[in-house]
Amino acid sequence: MCVYWLICEYLFRAAAEAGPHDILKLYNPKGNIINISPGLEPNSPNTCYKLEVVAADCNSEPLGVELAGALGFDLSSMEKRLQGLEKKILIEVGETPAVVYEMKKQVDLFQMKLESVEHLSWLGLFKDLSEGTHKPSPFYHKRTLRKTREECEHVREKFIQMSSLEVSEEVRQYLKTPTFDNWQWEDTEIMVLLQVMYTDLDFIATFNIEPEVLQQFLFEVYRRYNNIPFHNFKHCFCVTQMMYGLIWLTDLRSTMDTIDLLIMLTSAVCHDLDHTGYNNAYQINARTELALRYNDISPLENHHCAVAFEILEKTESNIFRNLPMEQYKRIREGIIKCILATDMTRHNEILNKFKSIMPVFDFTNKDHKDVLMMILIKVSDISNEARPMEVAEPWLDCLLQEFYNQSDVEKLEGLPVTPFMDRDKVTKPSSQTGFIRFVLLPLFIELANLFPCLEQHIIDPVRKALDYYTEMEKALEREKQNRAQNENMFKSKDSAVGVHGTAESHTEAGPESSKQTDTH
Repeated sequence: MCVYWLICEYLFRAAAEAGPHDILKLYNPKGNIINISPGLEPNSPNTCYKLEVVAADCNSEPLGVELAGALGFDLSSMEKRLQGLEKKILIEVGETPAVVYEMKKQVDLFQMKLESVEHLSWLGLFKDLSEGTHKPSPFYHKRTLRKTREECEHVREKFIQMSSLEVSEEVRQYLKTPTFDNWQWEDTEIMVLLQVMYTDLDFIATFNIEPEVLQQFLFEVYRRYNNIPFHNFKHCFCVTQMMYGLIWLTDLRSTMDTIDLLIMLTSAVCHDLDHTGYNNAYQINARTELALRYNDISPLENHHCAVAFEILEKTESNIFRNLPMEQYKRIREGIIKCILATDMTRHNEILNKFKSIMPVFDFTNKDHKDVLMMILIKVSDISNEARPMEVAEPWLDCLLQEFYNQSDVEKLEGLPVTPFMDRDKVTKPSSQTGFIRFVLLPLFIELANLFPCLEQHIIDPVRKALDYYTEMEKALEREKQNRAQNENMFKSKDSAVGVHGTAESHTEAGPESSKQTDTH
């Protein structure tokens, strides 16, 4: 491979009339930078590569004096040193240790990845798409509720720098699956991935969305999600990514209008804007400003809608600004309908309506499509358990953290305590088993009746999650019973020791008492 690579490099240098220390860049017909490697497609009159010398007669030092100085070492000397160490190990041990082979394998894999990647973009290049490092939610209680100006500006600058990067095909395909692991991605990278969704669904071209306006919209959305354990920007991304995956898995592009897909994706992006971590029950019981403003009717969901359209009212972040008024009205109506559907107090109403039309479901019927759109955003909103357990379980920890925070406040303020949020009554498995049995599975199964392909993608993982938490619940119950038995056993022993000790005292005191009595 290395010999072929050297031959390729020599040929390209000869073609560009470049010296051995000149730096070259190769562009494909689309104008994207690509790697010089043996895997390149042949040139043709219609697909011409562009070769450019970007730095000539570079310093002949292996890394260049300035770069070597900046890095603090010379790669050439380091390579020689490593070769020497390898020989020394071989002489002393007699064979190359397995760990060295593993390191070499990792280096070779990374080299292959570098040579085969289509674009010189680091976004996704360093991610392990098979198994990620799953990080729990940050300690939000140590941060301000709303993001600071400095925090937002730092993210904005980084996002703008990254927004023009190409994302590898591997990541694009992975983004369409329910197994996507959100924990590996930073907020700026997430914004790039959201941008990819709008691009790959052809929204940019179809609705004449300027890239800079989409970027400003996504930044404003990021800015208006708060630093809370669960209903944060990462949750917004997970819901949107699941919606995006469902669109591809069910081939909705062939059965629904593109404008409906735009409504669903944008609704997912905006569905929890400015959530403060306290649900509708709290808002109503505490008589908050939101509850008063919306007359106790879905205070949070109405607020999320209002914030979304505040963002869309600004020209610089209005991704619908080039649309005719009729289309805008349709989009606004659809987004409001979808976001309001995420209020769980309406769960049975919406699910029953979907069940009633299922036998005669018609994609050309607007009412039927409206209900389906509401079902899809509901499924996306509560879809964490459809993900791999190592991705889903940290999300449950985040949710319980937010629930417990609310119940603590309810107790302090003398408000009714929401039962499923009470840390004194709810355990991790008990919070999930009933929810999966009576909410998740009935909803997911009904959607799979319309799209049978979803059985393996979202229902099978949810059934596994139910088994997992059922076993965890049984284990906790056994542990509780064992603890109770041990406590009873210790109490019995203490009681026996107490009685025995008293009897002994009486026995010992008996003769003495007799003597005293006799004396008296």
